[in-house]
Amino acid sequence: MSHPQSYELLLIPDHSRTRTGAPGRPIRSAVVAATGQSGASGYPRYTGEGMEADIDPATRTVEAVLIDGEELDPGMSVQVAEGDRRKS
Repeated sequence: MSHPQSYELLLIPDHSRTRTGAPGRPIRSAVVAATGQSGASGYPRYTGEGMEADIDPATRTVEAVLIDGEELDPGMSVQVAEGDRRKS
């Protein structure tokens, strides 16, 4: 595989943005590992710790996500952690 084997994902409530507009504190994190499959979005699928996500490895953008098998609630976002614990 040419993409990273794992990422740390952060679940962040949108209302927690800081005064500068940067994302606020995450309420949950999970390390997800590559499954070797592509998701419905066409990007590599990662799973772990109750999260399942399709992630674009070029931009580190979460393209699709399930949290504990459910769609993301309105007002929440998921992003790849800066300085994440991914392993190539």
